Amino acid sequence: MSGTRGQGALRRARFLLVLPVHLVLLMVVGRSLAGPLAGYWPLSAEDGVNRALAAHREPLLNGFTQWLSLLANTQVITGFTLVCVLALLLTPPAPRWAEAGFLAAAVAVQSAMFLLVTLVVQRPRPDVPHLDLAPPTSSFPSGHVGAAMALYGGLAVLTRVGTRGAWRRPVAALLLLVPLAVAASRLYRGMHHPSDVLGGLFNGAVTLAVIGTVLLAGRPRTPEPGGTAPEASPTTDAPVPSGVGRTLVVRHPHGCDDELAERVRAVLVRHGHAAQQWIPTGEELPCGDLAVELDAAPVALVVVCGGDGTVRACAELLAGTGIDLVVVPCGTGNLLARNLGLAPDPVTALEQALSGGCHGIDVGRIRGDGIDPARFVVMAGVGFDAAMVQDASPRLKSRLGWVAYVVSALRHLGDPGIRLTIRLDGGRPLRRRARMVVIGNVGMLQGGLPLLPRARPDDGRLDVVLFAPRGPAGWLAAAAHLTRRTLRTPAPRGPGAEAGEVAGGALEYFTATRVEIRCAAPQPREMDGDAVAPGVRLTAEIEPGALRVRLPRALPGTGAEAPSAAALPAAAPTP
Repeated sequence: MSGTRGQGALRRARFLLVLPVHLVLLMVVGRSLAGPLAGYWPLSAEDGVNRALAAHREPLLNGFTQWLSLLANTQVITGFTLVCVLALLLTPPAPRWAEAGFLAAAVAVQSAMFLLVTLVVQRPRPDVPHLDLAPPTSSFPSGHVGAAMALYGGLAVLTRVGTRGAWRRPVAALLLLVPLAVAASRLYRGMHHPSDVLGGLFNGAVTLAVIGTVLLAGRPRTPEPGGTAPEASPTTDAPVPSGVGRTLVVRHPHGCDDELAERVRAVLVRHGHAAQQWIPTGEELPCGDLAVELDAAPVALVVVCGGDGTVRACAELLAGTGIDLVVVPCGTGNLLARNLGLAPDPVTALEQALSGGCHGIDVGRIRGDGIDPARFVVMAGVGFDAAMVQDASPRLKSRLGWVAYVVSALRHLGDPGIRLTIRLDGGRPLRRRARMVVIGNVGMLQGGLPLLPRARPDDGRLDVVLFAPRGPAGWLAAAAHLTRRTLRTPAPRGPGAEAGEVAGGALEYFTATRVEIRCAAPQPREMDGDAVAPGVRLTAEIEPGALRVRLPRALPGTGAEAPSAAALPAAAPTP
């Protein structure tokens, strides 16, 4: 076990390679802001923003913004970080070394990034009266804002993942408001341009993401009250699997190494699954010889050790058969596992699933020009997201995980929009122009980002979002809307819920059981993180409850326990 944990830690440590790239990016952006881009809009309008704020200063706001700036000065950040680190180490019942290291490292690395950038970038501060004294450092990026993001944003992360109670969401939201308030105060006090505070927020956020991935990823989150997952079954009291037949284990060789495979094998034996047959996957056979083995003899359980692509290929065969599936998350994204509430650690997820019950989840079925009819369990998409998936480097994915998709996305930010029509449940065609269309059986992306906040894998419906930002303001509006969604739990689905345009039209939501998309020209397409042939048409339909999945508890967002296999409705027949 310690060997596998060490391998996991080593893989996460590779995320530190993002920091040099981040540093170079900040330097390039800073030099561009201070030089060749300074005369172009919107940078040319920044001085006007600072002058307008300076013209409307008043004593009350002067005092309030001074207090906000003090929250992020060097002395306060250093002292408060030290107090928080000591509290994490000295508060019973045990020292929280990972959390303390995360907070201290985030603040220190952010500060180091800031200082290195200011050695290369020499951007003057706004040409307005300054209300604070400042060292002769560059105005880009804002050190106050970056430090506030690293400290108070880090405390928000620890509040969300390491505490219990309904209060943790509002507290985390308040902590995240602090760096935004500091950013506003620095603008008001004439210390930074708008792009400087955005650079500070970006510096702090990227630092938090990298350090959090290295030090906190893979650690179990503190569950919500009343939602505690059952402990792994002891070896002397392992439940006997229902049904008669073999246990088939589909293994992706890169995601599930030999040591992890042995641990999976041992857990299955403890839970009564001694008759195991292991099936390796291949480039041409994403689920190996599963189809052959399903026809050869009775099967009680299929265990999939892989990512979303491997799970999708297996679900293609299992939907409608009544055979239980267990997902062991071993891939790059593991979005289905995350949306089903499974633990991020593969062995923990397996232990909990085998100790739980069976739940019927929906499956999406798609067809279109140039692709054979197929099923998906997470999402299918057209446009920007498909181009991002298609161009993600396999080498980067193996080294950096889902960060490889971010690198690919940056290359496609300037892609043109798509002219398309969309028809829902046979209704009238709707003409739209968008950057991408995503059809989801589930809605949460990496980092808990709720792209489709009301999507559920067992509601018998597909959720659709059209992403159509208009310029930088549209991107910011969409990002702000999704961030707000991340900080609160969506209300249960109701008539018209999460439908129509939001974020100033940057996002438009629909829900249906059948979705038809026709594009004006061939576009990249993807399903469950795998690119498929480009084309102009894509039709998706829902198969309610077609796939039986073992889960440790009820699906996230419901109060009901996971039903037994006998209580599940009959699965939809395979088309």
